[in-house]
Formats: sequence, C-alpha cells, structure tokens
Amino acid sequence: MARSYNLEGARRTVFLQKLEEDHRWDLLVIGGGATGLGIALEATARGYSTLLLEQADFAKGTSSRSTKLVHGGVRYLAQGDVRLVREASIERGLLYRNAPHLVKNQSFVIPLYSYWDRLKYTIGLKIYDWIAGRLSLGSSIFISREATLEKLPKIQPKGLIGGVLYHDGQFDDSRLAVNLAQSIFDNGGYAFNYMKVVKLLKDEKQKVNGVVAKDQETGTVYTIRAQAVINATGVFVDDILQMDNPANSKSICVSQGVHLVLDKKFYPSDVALMIPETSDGRVLFAVPWHNKVVVGTTDTPVQEASLEPVALEKEISFILATASQYFTEKPQRSDVLSVFAGLRPLAAPRQGSQKTKEISRSHKIIVSPSHLFTILGGKWTTFRKMGEDMVNRIEKELQWAPRKSVTPSMHIHGYTNTNQFQQDPFSFYGSDAHRIKGLMNGDANQWISESLKIHKAQVLWAVSEEMARTVEDVLSRRTRALLLDARESIRIAKEVAGIMAGALNKDEKWIEQQVKDYNSLAEKYLIDDQ
Repeated sequence: MARSYNLEGARRTVFLQKLEEDHRWDLLVIGGGATGLGIALEATARGYSTLLLEQADFAKGTSSRSTKLVHGGVRYLAQGDVRLVREASIERGLLYRNAPHLVKNQSFVIPLYSYWDRLKYTIGLKIYDWIAGRLSLGSSIFISREATLEKLPKIQPKGLIGGVLYHDGQFDDSRLAVNLAQSIFDNGGYAFNYMKVVKLLKDEKQKVNGVVAKDQETGTVYTIRAQAVINATGVFVDDILQMDNPANSKSICVSQGVHLVLDKKFYPSDVALMIPETSDGRVLFAVPWHNKVVVGTTDTPVQEASLEPVALEKEISFILATASQYFTEKPQRSDVLSVFAGLRPLAAPRQGSQKTKEISRSHKIIVSPSHLFTILGGKWTTFRKMGEDMVNRIEKELQWAPRKSVTPSMHIHGYTNTNQFQQDPFSFYGSDAHRIKGLMNGDANQWISESLKIHKAQVLWAVSEEMARTVEDVLSRRTRALLLDARESIRIAKEVAGIMAGALNKDEKWIEQQVKDYNSLAEKYLIDDQ
C-alpha cells in the first residue's frame, strides 16, 4: 500500500520520530546518490526494514552531474570490457521500461571522416547491438554523407564521408534520484536528506551495528541501530572506511568530468553527436537536453573529493576547442549558459598506475572485518544491479535466507506508459504531472521562468512532495535551472525562496540567507569571458 511521502514541515518531523524509536533496522544505507538509492530500494522491495541517510540532498554530488546518458558504454567495448557492456545494456533496457517518463530512446550519430573509421565503428556498433540482445533500443546503421548532414546540422562538412547511427538511452539524473527516494517511501522504507553520519557504532565483538547521525537542519543527534550498515557514499567512501578503521588505506581514485551547456543554436538537432576519439583519447558527446545542448565530458584526476567541484580552466578550454572542430558555428566562452563538474569514484587497482579513463566503471563490493559493507565504483546505468548485488552479498555474509529480487520489473515512482517528451514541460513528472497542474489554480501561464518553463506550482510540489529543503534543492535538482541557465536561475532565486518560505513557515531572514547562499553557489557555474 503506497504511503504519503510528504515531508514538508511537520510531516518531516513526524517521520524523523521513527529515528528516535528503540528500533533496529535490517539495513541502514549511508549515501543518497545513485548507488545508495538503488541499494535502499532493492532492500525495501525485498521486505527488509530499510533506512537511507544522506548528508546533503539526494544526488547532490556526482549523481546529478552526469552526461545524462543511460548507456551500455561504447567506450567500454573499445576497452574489451564486454561483461560491463552486457550488464549496462541490460540495465539500460530495464530502466527504459521501468521509468519511461525519465528515460528516452536517444539516437546518436558518429560522423566519419575516413574509410577506416567507417569500417571500425560500423562493425563495433553492430557488436554493441548484439551484446544488448532483446533489450537493444534499435539497430545501428551506416548512413550517407547527405543523411549525416541532415541529422547533424552545423556539423563540420569538410572531409565527411558519412556516419554511423546508433541508439542509447538519455535520462534526467537528479529527477530519477528524487523518484527513487519516493519509491523507497512508497514501498515502506525511509530515506532522509540532510542527515549526516558522524560515527559508526560497534558491538562487543567490534562488529558495526549502527550509526550516530546528525540532522543538518536542527542539530539533533540520533543513535540508530541496524543489522547491516552499507557505505554507499561514492567519492566519500574512504571517509566512512576510516571511521571504521583509521588505518584503512585509500580505496578509490577520483576523476573529474566537466560539461558545458549551450544554446541549441550551436547544435540544432534532436540527434546526439558522439565524437569517438578526442585529443586525450576519450569520447565527447553533444546531447540535446531540456531544449539545450550538453557538451562533455573530461576526465581529470583530482586529489580531494568535494560536494561542489569546480571546472578547471583547461577543461573548459578543451571542450570548447573540441566542439569548435566539429561545429560550424564555434561556441565562445560567453556562449556558455552553465558549466558543471562531477566527480567519479573509481575502484582503482591496488598496484600500478592507470589513466582514469582506462579504469573500469564496474562496481566492487568489499566487506570489512567489522562487517561494514562498502561498494566502490559503478555508474548510474547499473544502479539497480549494484543494489541487487549488495543485498545478495549481505544475505550471504549474514546468513539470511535469500529473498528474490523484484526490481527488474518494478515501476519507478512517476511511471506512466504515455510518454510526452518534448511536448509537455511537466512530462518528466510522469504520473504526478496532473497533480502539479492542479496546484496552478488557473495560473497556467504565470511562469517564474518563461524560458526554462518553471512554475510556482513546481516549487510548492518540490517542498511538499519531493523533500526539497533549500533553494538549491529546487533550482539545481528538482528543476534543472542551475545546470541549464545559471544566470536565469540567479534571477529567479529570490522568488523561489519566497514561495518556499511560505510553504515551510520560514521568515525573511531565512529568505535572505537562502538567496545569498544560492547566488554564491551559482556564480561557480558561470565562466568569465576572457
């Protein structure tokens, strides 16, 4: 039976009282990104009492900063990692079925400038199709020079001999994260943002049996017991591992990926572009998204993990330079609407050095002597499989009777079989769209932002139904304003804060602080015109 997951105001307080009860959870998941949400939903769906705690907002870090692709991984095939491609292709197909309001079949074209490339990529993508099997989103084909120019307007025509058209998935990452959190509540679990784990608890045998967590809003500290504690904190896994054992060595390496968002005039197509080999040996995508185009990504090793990574100058220049080689209208720094950076947690080999672009994106589960369960690596596309693998491992390690996974066919919150991509600005809400429209009270044309199609009703919905607590939550992850047009998001921040304050019973001081904090953050998504 579905339950209300409305955490606005007093309801959040009511649900938080669950943490004060003398109750021992079956599973406690630390981390509210793709991996943690996948594990918590898997556990909840199997009937385990499940609690997820996230130190900031759901998908605040890496999981809201992807290239927006649900893909098998053409690049992984080039590296010979057929197992990962097969796994990711299956998961892509399942997610396409289970969350059609967020995942669409996206056509891609690789422009070809040599006959060797034609042979290489035509054969390679046929293998890609074959690996996906019945969950393929469509067959790849060679297309002529004329057809390539038609599908990729404003692409560099000089030397072009044709292209290879193939299919992959596209999605909205943080919207999926929000729907996964809602799905956890729908199925009887609990998931809280702004709840930071500050300590691991252990029994007399030095086995982890709970955590101490602090509510980042109120400062309230909770002692919470659980039979299994899972460290699914992405780039911050080593922080939790060192809570368990300060002598633990580094288990991951961190790579930064940067994306630039441009107006569609630079790439006026609904077909995505894939550049198969850039000067640094990576692939680069230009992907239509929310009526803009996302261009990326980079792969830059970084030493320290951060909730708000900042794009490096060399990364911005690299993307602009590479795009300019392929676009006939060359984007300048002043054309960038937003720049965002995300960090990849890579389960690096213990020995030897490898470039981060060559490290497998497959996931890895480790169990410490204290029975702290940790998951390393992974990618958005395989979040469900990571959840399944982790719960299977917990059942085995703790000798629980195995329970069958039901998530391969579980519809994600918002599921609808009538997809209206590009036609309805509220299509990504799926089955909730009609309820949001009901909040408009006849003000259907009163947009907070006309260009981004953001309405007051969406702000109220984000607060009352999607656990948004700050202006950043609304403008960065419940809507995608910050990523789509940082300047426009700054313009509307005060109005959004005012609407939220009314819903959350906050005062003018709260509004001022929220606007100040948000504007300071959003400035980092803009680049100076040098």
